[in-house]
Amino acid sequence: MNKKQIIIASIVVGVLAIAVFVIGFKLGRGSDKDDKASGGTTQRIEGNVTDNPGGNTEITDDSGSTEDINGTGSDDGNGSGSTESTSVGTTEDAGGNGGPVINASSKLDTGNLTEKGNGYEGVKGTGNYNYGEALQKSLLFYELQRSGDLPEKVRCNWRGDSALSDGSDAGLDLTGGWFDAGDHVKFNLPMAYSAAVIAWSVYEDRAAYTESGQLEYALADIKWVTDYLIKCHPEDNVFYYQVGDGGQDHGWWGPAEVLPMDRPSYKVTKDSPGSAVTGEAAAALAAAAVVLKDTDPDYSALCLKHAKSLYDFADSTRSDDGYTAANGFYNSWSGYFDELAWAGAWLYIATGDKAYLDKAEKAYPQANQDYNWAMCWDDVHIGAAVLLAKLTGNKTYTDAVEKHLDFWTTGTSDGERITYTPKGLAWLDSWGSLRYATTTAFIAAVYSESDKCPVKKKDTYWNFAVSQADYALGSTGFSYMIGFGDSYPESPHHRTANGSSTNNLNDPVKAKHTLYGALVGGPGSNDDYTDETSNYNTNEVACDYNAGFTGLLAKLYSKYHGQTLKDFGAVEVIDEYEMYVEAGINVDGQDFTEIKAFIYNKSAWPARKADSLELRYYVDLSEVYEAGGNVDSIEITTNYMQSGEVAGLKPYDEAKHIYYLSVSFADGNLYPGGQEHVRQEIQVRMRNPEGAWDAGNDPSYDGLSLGNTSVSENVALFEDGELIFGCEP
Repeated sequence: MNKKQIIIASIVVGVLAIAVFVIGFKLGRGSDKDDKASGGTTQRIEGNVTDNPGGNTEITDDSGSTEDINGTGSDDGNGSGSTESTSVGTTEDAGGNGGPVINASSKLDTGNLTEKGNGYEGVKGTGNYNYGEALQKSLLFYELQRSGDLPEKVRCNWRGDSALSDGSDAGLDLTGGWFDAGDHVKFNLPMAYSAAVIAWSVYEDRAAYTESGQLEYALADIKWVTDYLIKCHPEDNVFYYQVGDGGQDHGWWGPAEVLPMDRPSYKVTKDSPGSAVTGEAAAALAAAAVVLKDTDPDYSALCLKHAKSLYDFADSTRSDDGYTAANGFYNSWSGYFDELAWAGAWLYIATGDKAYLDKAEKAYPQANQDYNWAMCWDDVHIGAAVLLAKLTGNKTYTDAVEKHLDFWTTGTSDGERITYTPKGLAWLDSWGSLRYATTTAFIAAVYSESDKCPVKKKDTYWNFAVSQADYALGSTGFSYMIGFGDSYPESPHHRTANGSSTNNLNDPVKAKHTLYGALVGGPGSNDDYTDETSNYNTNEVACDYNAGFTGLLAKLYSKYHGQTLKDFGAVEVIDEYEMYVEAGINVDGQDFTEIKAFIYNKSAWPARKADSLELRYYVDLSEVYEAGGNVDSIEITTNYMQSGEVAGLKPYDEAKHIYYLSVSFADGNLYPGGQEHVRQEIQVRMRNPEGAWDAGNDPSYDGLSLGNTSVSENVALFEDGELIFGCEP
C-alpha cells in the first residue's frame, strides 16, 4: 500500500476501534453496579444561584403566592395546566438492574396489612349488615385522625407524624390528640366529647369489643386522647383547650404532615375560665378511668386524678368567659351545666363517691333540656339523663329520655315528631344529619336495654336504632361510611385524605386516600346528597360524627355479631410517583449543555418535607479525558435556581470517567403544600472551555428533549442517601 492507503486504513481501524469501545461501553453501562465513590473535586460554581441574569434561556416565574383552596388547578411544568398525578408504568426496586425506582418513600411499619385484608374472621352475623366490619372500620378512622408522634407500628401507610411542635409557644408538649374533622385544629370540646362517648360504649358493651377483636383498638383510641388531655392540664385551674387557629388552618388545603402555619395554644384559667370544655375533659378522663381500670390500673388512677381536678375547676368557676378562640367553630351554645351533670355522673361511676352524684343531680335541672335536639359535642344533657336514669331510676330522668326518644320515633304526646326523609332517615339538621341520627340511635339502643325502659317501648327504640344504622351503612343503596360496601363517598371534605399537593381542594377531584370508617355528614331532608369535596355540610367527616355511631355499631354487634377483616389496614398500593424529576434541554452548544429540571415533591404515603434530597445528573466525560482534560476542566454555572445548591461534579465510576452533577435540596422548601412548594426549578450549564464535549453519551441525557421537560427516569433522586426515583448508570 502507498502512504495514502496506509493513512486511510489506519483511520478506518481507529474508527472501528472507537465504535467497538463505545458500543461495548453502552451495552455494559446498564448493568454496571460499581460502588459509588464518596469523594470528588469541588467544581467552580459561577453565576447567582437565586437571581435570573437574563439571556436566551427560558425562565419559569414563580410568584410565591398562596393558592385559593377553591382554585382551578396548577401548571404541571409542561404548560398544560394539568395537575393529574404522574402514574407509573413499571415498578422497580432499588436493588434491580438500573430500572426506575418508585415507591421507596413509605417506611412505616404496617406489617402484612392491606386494604383488602386476608379474608374474614369471627362469628358470622345475623343482622342486615356486617356490623363487625363496620365497627372495625369506624375505630380505624380515629387512627387516621391522630396528631403527633405516631406509634412504631401503624395501620395506615399514608399518615405520618404531624404537628410535633404543638405547645412550644407555651413551653409545653401539647402533641397528640385528634385533628377535629377535615381540618387540623385540635378543638378539645368535641375531642373530649368523642372520647367520652367511645368510653361509654366500651362501658356498655365491652364483651362486644372483646369478641370482635376490637377492644385493644378502642382502648388505644381513648388513650390517645386522654394522654393529650393530661398534657393540656399542666396544673390545677389551667387547661389548654385548643391548639391551632381555626381561621389560618381553614385557609390552607394540604396534608397534616406538612402544616406550614403557626399553631398557637389557647388556655382557660381560674381568672378566665371555660367550664364547658373543662367539664367535658373531666367526663372523658373519668369515663376512661372506668374502662381502663382492669387493664391499666395505674393509668386509670392518673386519669381519675386529672378528672377530679378538672371537674373542680369547672364547677368552682361556672363560666365560659375565657373560652373564646373556638368561637365561630365550637361555641358552647348549651352552656356548661350539661357538662357538669354528665361529668359528675361519670365521676360517681368511677369513684362511688355520692358527692359527685349529688353534684350531677343539682346541675342537671339547670342545663338546657331541649328534647327535640340530639346529644352532640355541645349538648350532653341527654347522655347525663340516661346515666342518671340508670343510676337512680328517678322519673325526672326517665321522662326526659323517653320524651326525647319519642320525638325521634313515634312522636311525643303533643304530636311533635322528627322529620323523616322518604327513605327513612330521622333528619334533624342539614349540617351533619347522620351524626345526630346515629348518636340518637345509640342513646335509643342503650336505653332500650335498660330495666328503666318501659317494655312497650323497648322494641320501638331498638328498631329505630337498627334502622338508622342500616341507613348509614347502605339501606338506600349507598353507604355513608367511607370504605364500607360497594358504593360510598369518594370525595370527603378532608385535607389529608384528599391528598392535594397544590393547596387546592379541587386537585384531586376524588380523594387520593380512602378514609376508612369515616361517617360523612349525610344527606338532605329529601335524601339528596352530592359527593363533592367542597360540600362540607354533607361531606365533611369529624371525630364527633363517628362517636355515637361507633357506640351504635357495638350495640348491634352485641346482638347480631358480625365478622371482621383479617390483616386489614388503610395500607394502600402506591401507584404514582411521589418525588420525581422532569427534565429537558434548554440549550445544547458545541462545548456545553444546559439542562432545565423541575424537582417535584408530591409525597403522600405519607406527605413529608424534603430536607435531605439530592438530584444526580450523570455525565460521561470520556471525550474530555481523551482530549487530555479531566473533571476539573468542566465549568458549572447556574442560570436559574428557585431552590437547591449545586455541589459540582462528583465521581460515580472514575475508571470509566462517569460523574454526576449533584444538586441538594436541604432548606425544607420542597413539600406538597402549594404551587410555590410542590416543585422547584433549576437551570444548570455544564461547559468545557477547552472544547471537547459530547452530551450524547451522558447517561442522564438519554431521553431528554430540547425545549420540553418530561419525567426523566435517567435522572436520579436520593433521600437521606437512598435512591427513591430514577436509576443510576
